[in-house]
Amino acid sequence: MAASLLRLHFHDCFVMGCDASVLLESQGSMVSEKQAGPNLNSLRGFEVIDEIKYVLEEACPYTVSCADILALAARDAVLLRGGPGWTVLLGRRDSLKASFSGANQYIPAPNSSLETLIANFQDQGLDVADLVALSGSHTIGRARCLSFRQRVYDVSTEHDYDQSGRDNEFAPLDFMTPARFDNHYYLNILEGEGLLGSDNVLVAEDDEGEIRRQVWAFASNQKLFFESFVKSAVKMGNINVLTGNEGEIRRNCRFVNS
Repeated sequence: MAASLLRLHFHDCFVMGCDASVLLESQGSMVSEKQAGPNLNSLRGFEVIDEIKYVLEEACPYTVSCADILALAARDAVLLRGGPGWTVLLGRRDSLKASFSGANQYIPAPNSSLETLIANFQDQGLDVADLVALSGSHTIGRARCLSFRQRVYDVSTEHDYDQSGRDNEFAPLDFMTPARFDNHYYLNILEGEGLLGSDNVLVAEDDEGEIRRQVWAFASNQKLFFESFVKSAVKMGNINVLTGNEGEIRRNCRFVNS
């Protein structure tokens, strides 16, 4: 669940900013971002956010936004898996709408090229250093076979998946220490052993060598990775946030206030 909560925050921030739009259900003419290709049958952790929100609303109604809950849950998920902690800036407010089209457009696909990944991150005001650091999120969690089947059959690997099905089978993103937030992800991709195509392209498609040097640095120095990850996570958490009188603080994270 830790990886799922971190991923929720990421998928939220890359669509209209960190505004909890990813949590909204379809209503009226608004189609939920949960129905978009990158999210459908893939995102998890909504019930955990619901439980946190319920407790907070009982104690202090209309005070803590769903967007802030997502940011705090992502930080705590990393910390509880052995990763770094950081101060989460608070005061985000929640969006009044979702963007189904934005979720389909701006969330990187698991088979993205390096050029596409860089463009995706630049669209959010994030640079190549942020891309490499935040990709380290894949040191925890699992991916469905559907997400990496193309890579498995493009390249000879030890992963055993037949092409006839099993799309919803899971494999760890980091086969070395799948439940611990550490720097082993970078060791994996240096050896071409990243699970997703979008992992391996960081090294395989880096013609200039700049990204490869950063990957080597993180692979050899976990403290440096943690420091860089924290800076990029805070930066991502500040993408197009709603403050002041913008948006609202939802009573229920799945629906705008009536």
